[in-house]
Amino acid sequence: MKFVIIGGGPAGVQAATHGARLGADVTLIEKDVLGGAANLWDCVPSKAMIATGAVVKMLERAERIGLPSHRISPDLNELRKRVKSITDKLAKSYDQLLGSQGVRVIKGTGRIASKHEVVATFLDGTEEVIAADAILVATGSRPRVPEWAFVDGERVLTTRHSYPPKEIPSHLVVIGSGVTGVEFVHMFRSFGSKVSLVVSRQQVLPSKDPEVAAALEADFLESGVHLYKGARAVGIERTADGVKVICDDQRTIDGSHALLAIGSVPNSEHLGLENAGVFVDRWGQVPIDHHCVSNVPHIYAAGDLSGKLQLASVASMQGRKVAEHVMGLDGRQHRHLDYEKAASAIFTEPEIADVGLAEAEAFAQGRKIRVTKVPFASNPRALIDGDARGFVKILSDPATGVVLGGSIVGAHAAELISVIAVAVTARLRVTDIVESVLVHPALAEALAEAAD
Repeated sequence: MKFVIIGGGPAGVQAATHGARLGADVTLIEKDVLGGAANLWDCVPSKAMIATGAVVKMLERAERIGLPSHRISPDLNELRKRVKSITDKLAKSYDQLLGSQGVRVIKGTGRIASKHEVVATFLDGTEEVIAADAILVATGSRPRVPEWAFVDGERVLTTRHSYPPKEIPSHLVVIGSGVTGVEFVHMFRSFGSKVSLVVSRQQVLPSKDPEVAAALEADFLESGVHLYKGARAVGIERTADGVKVICDDQRTIDGSHALLAIGSVPNSEHLGLENAGVFVDRWGQVPIDHHCVSNVPHIYAAGDLSGKLQLASVASMQGRKVAEHVMGLDGRQHRHLDYEKAASAIFTEPEIADVGLAEAEAFAQGRKIRVTKVPFASNPRALIDGDARGFVKILSDPATGVVLGGSIVGAHAAELISVIAVAVTARLRVTDIVESVLVHPALAEALAEAAD
């Protein structure tokens, strides 16, 4: 089975390694670094910077644990070296993993020439036609830049100009209050920037549980973030010493820099999809079925290109499922990827994480649920660590006790949500969590209390 993959991000790397282990002859084409945008521009660099900001904030509130407080500023040159070091190490590990599995990696670009041929263009311009029994296209996405915004990389930025930026903004205006936007608000506020956030609706994180969003808003306001609710940015002007963001309600916001965090655009151009008859919708996405197959039976799409949840973890699992389908394992014991059971996290402070059914969604469906909530203020470990913000919320079926979903706001939420995610996926009951003997003192004890 000749399996050709265009794009070496989370989906492509996982499909390549798993496919090779299952016996496929795999060729992977990637023009930048292995790990893709998640490694080079998005997930890893942003979380590395957020980790630096977390240390800055920890030192600021050191008096909570009996130490003198300190205010320090990050060294951008050292931070830049740190980010590059992490991405380089990850890319090297991916390269070694692919090599150990016998995957051929081509540095360059790929395009589909016909239903069973891919043309690889190497960095020196030479080309090679590769025969393919199956093709996976997983080329990711790029930040969306509206017509009214002129991005110069100096004062008007996208997220990819910010790992780290050339200078710490004195006043950053963030446009977009989704996951990416609020993470950048937190990051730059922790670095000492004044931050204003343009919120097009009446709450940040409009797709999240209102109670979760309210907890984050309260923290933002306490830290001095200015929220412009019900405002939609329609223009950005350069001024003598910065920028002016213009909103549709006539409000304007003056700042030193503006950052666009208003979604992404799939990288579906120049891939030759039309040569194989692959359908691309009006958003530039390739619609897929539950096997990640496009309208052409042996051509697959995964990651941001597929129009599903834009999470590296989801893309990676899609890649795994694609490899299994390519090798015919879907006819045996094979569980389809259930996007509704994918855990997600937002790396603000406090962290936010959720999985499965949301409370508002259940009420909208008229579904009966049991909701239990425990604040970290009663958790010994949270009090020991000096950060008792947030809560654990678990949703379950009142008749069967099966865990349906959950939300966590608080320190290490991204780690703690894994317990609820396993429970949701495995259809465990709340009693399975309650009767687990956990470590004391630990933040995870709040999970058992919330399940009780």
